[in-house]
Amino acid sequence: MTGAIPHTPPHTPVMLREVLDALEPRAGAIIVDGTFGAGGYSRAFLDAADCTVWGIDRDPDAVARGKALAKEYDGRLRVLHGRFGDMADLLAAEGVDQVDGIALDLGVSSTQIDTGARGFSFRLDGPLDMRMDPEAGESAADLVNSGDEKELAHIIYTFGEERHARRIARAIVAARAEGPIVGTGALAGIVRAAIPGPAAAQKIDPATRTFQALRIHVNDELGELDRGLAGAEKLLGAGGRLAVVAFHSLEDRRVKQFLRERAGAAGRGSRHLPEDTSAPAPTFSLIARNAIAASAAESAANSRARSAKLRVAERTAAPAWPAGTGAN
Repeated sequence: MTGAIPHTPPHTPVMLREVLDALEPRAGAIIVDGTFGAGGYSRAFLDAADCTVWGIDRDPDAVARGKALAKEYDGRLRVLHGRFGDMADLLAAEGVDQVDGIALDLGVSSTQIDTGARGFSFRLDGPLDMRMDPEAGESAADLVNSGDEKELAHIIYTFGEERHARRIARAIVAARAEGPIVGTGALAGIVRAAIPGPAAAQKIDPATRTFQALRIHVNDELGELDRGLAGAEKLLGAGGRLAVVAFHSLEDRRVKQFLRERAGAAGRGSRHLPEDTSAPAPTFSLIARNAIAASAAESAANSRARSAKLRVAERTAAPAWPAGTGAN
């Protein structure tokens, strides 16, 4: 645990209405909230119908909040400590092998980003941590102070899509030669100074992409997403729904590719090529062919919603594809 759990007021997650409409909670249904966070989706599902919700989160603070919230729902909410990529195994250990709906709200939670001590924010000074589970794996400080320049540049460019990745990596290595980089404020200052041009002229804070990249790498977020999508394919029963909210193109491309492939809609690359009849039967049907965006009203009220994309698919009766099949 990272300390005392502060009181958290009811949280309204991004695109809540759209996710509720997608999953259609009903009495007796079993729904997985794979990224429990502050519990906003779980609370909404439980209030919408007499269903059961299994929340999953790797953050011990989120699990503690979930256990407190569970007292309000008379056994209908259970929150497990773990990664959503392991959802099939986590639920199997609880005697659950099939569910009716799964929601994934990707990336860092608002509670994590707003807590300076967790080290996710470049606006709030704190220890340079960024681990969603602060008791597991290397921290961002470990990476920044031990990774070589080439590795850091690759991470910042690949996961942050930052065109100044080499300049930033070079600046980090030069700065740490004077002493370890241990705080978010110090790292943010190094990154801002490395990017050419006045910071005020930038559309976003110059440190945004670098912090995103380090966080994604430290938490293996894209690998976790791949495992989570495969886990959802295994757990959902026929007619069950998957709803995934992504906040940047790296995540959304992966979700789009997985669902289109599993729905048999990925295409052959050329109309002149013969249709591939060796692929397994489609395991999903697309509810909406394109991603769903947040409403104009929500985007105006919540800046985080402006980049959100929701993709929804329904499980068919076909068996899950064997591991290693397909692009993911």
